[in-house]
Amino acid sequence: MISTLLIFPIIAALLVLLIKKPKFNTFMINLYAVIHFVITMMICAGFGTKEASPYFAVDGVNQIFLLVLSIVYLAVALYNTGYVKTFDTPAKRISHYSFMILIFVLSMTGTLLSTDLGLAWVLIEATTLSSAYLIYFNKTKHSIEAAWKYVFICSIGIALAFVGIILLNISSGSINTLNFSELYQHAQSFDTNWLKLAFIFMLFGFGAKMGLAPVHFWLPDAHSEAPSPISALLSAALLNSAFLVIVRVFKITDLAGCSNYARFMLLLMGFISLFITAVFIYHIKNYKRMLAYSSIENMGILAIGLALGAYYAVILHVIGHSLAKASFFLTSGNVLELYQTKRIKSVNGLIKADGKTGTLWIASFLAICAFPTSVLFISEFLFAKTMIAQGHYILCTLFVLLLTTILYGLGHVVIKTAFGKVSEDKTNVIEANRNKVSLCMYIPQIIMLILVFTLGIYIPKFLNNIILNCINGL
Repeated sequence: MISTLLIFPIIAALLVLLIKKPKFNTFMINLYAVIHFVITMMICAGFGTKEASPYFAVDGVNQIFLLVLSIVYLAVALYNTGYVKTFDTPAKRISHYSFMILIFVLSMTGTLLSTDLGLAWVLIEATTLSSAYLIYFNKTKHSIEAAWKYVFICSIGIALAFVGIILLNISSGSINTLNFSELYQHAQSFDTNWLKLAFIFMLFGFGAKMGLAPVHFWLPDAHSEAPSPISALLSAALLNSAFLVIVRVFKITDLAGCSNYARFMLLLMGFISLFITAVFIYHIKNYKRMLAYSSIENMGILAIGLALGAYYAVILHVIGHSLAKASFFLTSGNVLELYQTKRIKSVNGLIKADGKTGTLWIASFLAICAFPTSVLFISEFLFAKTMIAQGHYILCTLFVLLLTTILYGLGHVVIKTAFGKVSEDKTNVIEANRNKVSLCMYIPQIIMLILVFTLGIYIPKFLNNIILNCINGL
């Protein structure tokens, strides 16, 4: 089954390039999404083998990440069905767009399933190459700039990660392997000085891909300029893939007995990410860019949670952020179709312009800002509780203040755009574009938001067992 996840998109991508028909392209993207979801659910339910080769396997840790990716991709594929109908581009460009989506999802899936650090590094680079075209797709001045910045910064990051892998190999001495299980097995014999240096390089390298400050500079531009389905995949799936690699490297430092150093670095980058978001959130004029900074904030929260050892809360936050942010970005696509602008000051009266989009816009905000019963409320509450339990009172105070500051900044924009009167210059534009927002562009957000708010009240035993298996593997 794992082989199907990795082989089918290659075949589908080649067919998309050959046939070049928009309906067929959409069909292949949706077919892969359904296959991805069905196979992932079967694996989670215990059916079939969890190992395809020595290089790809499902274990306790990556299973929950694979499930999140599968759900988000299925939602994005459904949304994309209606979204591509708004394209006014040649069929050839649409086929390239579909081809790159398939390769992008394949690269992320391979990264999650990889059992080897070297292979994970290669596949992380593959995500950069495949998603760069998707960011550039609109071919505007800003999208070209965003794509180049993305490639440049992530290439530097991947180079730093490569240096870290070399240093890790030096620290391992005669143990000539990058297989995660073997690295864990021999971690206690590693040279801790070299290992600490290796962790720094890999944290900054993979952290650039994850969107952690201060190596986050590509993220606001890329997420704001990419088509909305791609923005959702970037924020809700790609960042998780890089985070999983950092989690696996962190475990090596933990087993080697130098985790305190790693925890300090994670805490430092986590709080810098929160601080950067809190500062910039008040100076943003583009609502998609605002959502991108929210992703930086949430990646910082995950880094802090990993450092604290609050693993259950970390997994809940991964789930909640992925679903809520995907919903937010997809809804921003509706806003863009209706108003034909990304400027915050040009969007007013969203509720009156399109009640369904306005409601989803507000609900996505409530979900991402941890409003009860959002599952993010549970995760952030557990983070604060862990800080207090460990005696980090100053850190807890700073954590709450930064989150409150960011909440106010997001809330100010959401309220401003959702309510009020639609400006006269936008009334005719909205009427002309209202039919572009089809039913497919509402349903995915509704489903994801239902999941987010339901999980804040009740976590099914099936999902809870997957989360506990993940924690046992950390």
